[in-house]
Amino acid sequence: MFSSIAPLARHNPFYAPHFQLVQDGVRKRPAEPAEAPTTRRGLAAASADEEYSCEYGSLKFYALCGVGGVLSCGLTHTGVVPLDLVKCRMQVDPQKYKSIFNGFSVTIKEDGVRGLAKGWAPTFIGYSMQGLCKFGFYEVFKILYGNMLGEENAYLWRTSLYLAASASAEFFADIALAPMEAAKVRIQTQPGYANTLRQALPKMFAEEGIWAFYKGVAPLWMRQIPYTMMKFACFERTVEALYKYVVPKPRSECSKGEQLVVTFVAGYIAGVFCAIVSHPADSVVSVLNKEKGSSASQVLMRLGFKGVWKGLFARIIMIGTLTALQWFIYDSVKVYFRLPRPPPPEMPESLKKKLGLTE
Repeated sequence: MFSSIAPLARHNPFYAPHFQLVQDGVRKRPAEPAEAPTTRRGLAAASADEEYSCEYGSLKFYALCGVGGVLSCGLTHTGVVPLDLVKCRMQVDPQKYKSIFNGFSVTIKEDGVRGLAKGWAPTFIGYSMQGLCKFGFYEVFKILYGNMLGEENAYLWRTSLYLAASASAEFFADIALAPMEAAKVRIQTQPGYANTLRQALPKMFAEEGIWAFYKGVAPLWMRQIPYTMMKFACFERTVEALYKYVVPKPRSECSKGEQLVVTFVAGYIAGVFCAIVSHPADSVVSVLNKEKGSSASQVLMRLGFKGVWKGLFARIIMIGTLTALQWFIYDSVKVYFRLPRPPPPEMPESLKKKLGLTE
């Protein structure tokens, strides 16, 4: 039994990659000069040479990462409001909004072109708050968990580290997002309910109290935590793979512009997987915030397997583009503010010696 499980274990993403180097017969590359270490101490020591504006892991570093998150999430989500509006309407009323193009046509016919911008204010506010927590806390938890694991284990189990850090960050990010997400869905999917955020908030509070703003937080966790885990872990590993197998020169020799192109490509790839993983829960959130008195489990049972996948193509286009732009903006903010940007992780020298990969 164990002999049949071992080959499968070696191919799962949580498997420690150094075993593949040693046991799977992969040709060992010659030892390369060690790049600048990615620990806080190493980055701090290199900061003078790189002209960083702050120390890696400092309060200023986290604050500016949060600013990058605000811009990346707030601007991108607001930019795709028309597509998001049509996607939500397809989910809650598939008989009326049969496809993306039909949804745009019906919306413009009924509400005019301005109708496509419904819900922009709660979208901008809500996703700016979410981006602040998502990206800011991700950096906090990645460094915190990495220090807890130690340098060698942080490298060996880096995929698990990315998953744990992103899940922890998204838990708090969704609490910040929930009120504005609830208002956005009401505005977008209930014609005549409210046209602006100022109209929607007091009306929602009068009907259901504070619960109106947080009843969707559990479905948001269901949707956003898997989405964010995929978003960060897939992005980090895709960047690593692109520099290793696709980009013809080391990252240190790439210009800032070339590095941002790699960031965009890796972000789009991650976004496609994010959309697929999180779409069923997204459908539940859309319907739940439209209806009063329903629970997530009731909505899920009523939609069924086929119903939860309505609007997937629209969401793949939206989330793929959105995720790529988010990573591009976030990395651009880091470049602009001269924040430390650690290169893809390299195996620590101490681990190379233990594995016999260096003389």
